[in-house]
Amino acid sequence: MSFYVTTPIYYVNAAPHLGHAYSTIAADVLARHMRQRGEDVFFLTGTDEHGEPVALAAEREGVTPQELVDRNAPRFKELMPRLNVSNDFFIRTSDPEHQAASQKVLALIRDNGHVYEGVYEGWYCPRCADFKTDAEAGDDNLCPIHRTALTREKEDNYFFRLSAFQDDLLRLYDEQPDFVMPRHRYNEARSFIESGLQDVSLSRSTFTWGVPVPWDPEHVFYVWFEALLNYYTALSYAKPGEDLTERFWPAQFHIIGKDILKFHTVFWPAMLLAAGLPLPEHVFVHGFLLMREEGKTDAGADSELKKMSKSMGNVLDPFQIIDEFGTDALRFYCMRDVGFGQDGEVSTARFAMRYESELANDFGNLASRTVAMIHRYRGGDVPSSQPDPELVAEIDAAVPEVCALLDRADLTGALEAIWVRVRRLNRYVEEQAPWVLAKDEARAEELDRVLASLAEGLRVVAVALHPWIPESTGRLLATLGAPQLELEGARMQAGRLGAISKLEPLFPKHR
Repeated sequence: MSFYVTTPIYYVNAAPHLGHAYSTIAADVLARHMRQRGEDVFFLTGTDEHGEPVALAAEREGVTPQELVDRNAPRFKELMPRLNVSNDFFIRTSDPEHQAASQKVLALIRDNGHVYEGVYEGWYCPRCADFKTDAEAGDDNLCPIHRTALTREKEDNYFFRLSAFQDDLLRLYDEQPDFVMPRHRYNEARSFIESGLQDVSLSRSTFTWGVPVPWDPEHVFYVWFEALLNYYTALSYAKPGEDLTERFWPAQFHIIGKDILKFHTVFWPAMLLAAGLPLPEHVFVHGFLLMREEGKTDAGADSELKKMSKSMGNVLDPFQIIDEFGTDALRFYCMRDVGFGQDGEVSTARFAMRYESELANDFGNLASRTVAMIHRYRGGDVPSSQPDPELVAEIDAAVPEVCALLDRADLTGALEAIWVRVRRLNRYVEEQAPWVLAKDEARAEELDRVLASLAEGLRVVAVALHPWIPESTGRLLATLGAPQLELEGARMQAGRLGAISKLEPLFPKHR
């Protein structure tokens, strides 16, 4: 079976920050896990390069928009290997192939009778590149996300008949209650639809940096409509000489942040319905990473927490975090400390705490102790004894539990399910006390069983944990002489492991 997962495509008017890493790591965990299940996986990420914010940023810097995006897009592309991300393609919406394919789909929407010409007058947020309804603008006429003043715009545009799809969208939400996840985001999206949909601008006529409207070259497509189509257009040219659309479309998961919920849960399905194309299975909406104001401590009111945003200037640099803690530590922390789908606070102090207590102590120390005891007591050969049946029952239940949780993109819950087993293996060490058994030759078989149980339990946990911390688990599995990552083999069994090598600390004590 096929599995197609996407991140948002990231806007290129500033450098990448931890929020971009967060969405990308989440999608990568799903992609890696599904490959372990034997699925045919395609994982897409990339950059959104058109629209008024890019044009204005380029004007301020005295360069062309193309020069600006050609300078900034590589910074996002370079983030992917630093995050150890396994994306299959990196799309840029300035790709000529994307522009041609998006023009075809938008022309099809027009041919199907869902586009008309008119005049737009209303509120607009340049930072969001988004037209705001009166309800969204509120009495203060501020952007509800950036809390900056909205501008009043009036221009000749082409419009998309979004209002015509209100009943279709409500029917979609009724028939597919997991179309938007988690549930509170579903409720938010449905409430927006129920409040009444208005037709929206499909094009802009006041600037030129965008995909030209093929039937009217005086207009460019409104950036959001053209950008959303990247999920569909990428499949047509990601692999030279082969169109992957039939193989992978529709997507199983779009991973997005809550600030772009409206576009992905309302505009996007309506566009696909208008074009007669299949809809994605799920849109998973995660929350914001929050930081306290500069100079504040962990104590204090929640009001001190602010969304991490390049436009607000309060960001953590993922490159700096990787340099200090390592890539796996960043990947682990992002999915561990903030419940995926919720808002949550992040800080370098919390990174250090998770690193020391869980990665270094819980998992790293378990791996080091197990490998060291096998070398000390059995010369580096894992005994072929049958593992402890009680431990087998607890450890082997991890994989089906993780699969069920990741089927609904509960990345934090799945990681906790694995960590329950990490803690269980640590308790098993203390309960069985191999160092005591080693002192009594009469208990050699008992020691063999304990060491075999620990080695096999560690192997199963490492396989299940691989999507989150692939570099460290890869090293551990290589040490155990069992590099296989398939989940089908992630069950404790006797005689699978033989001679093992030495292991350097997976997570050295933080300097």
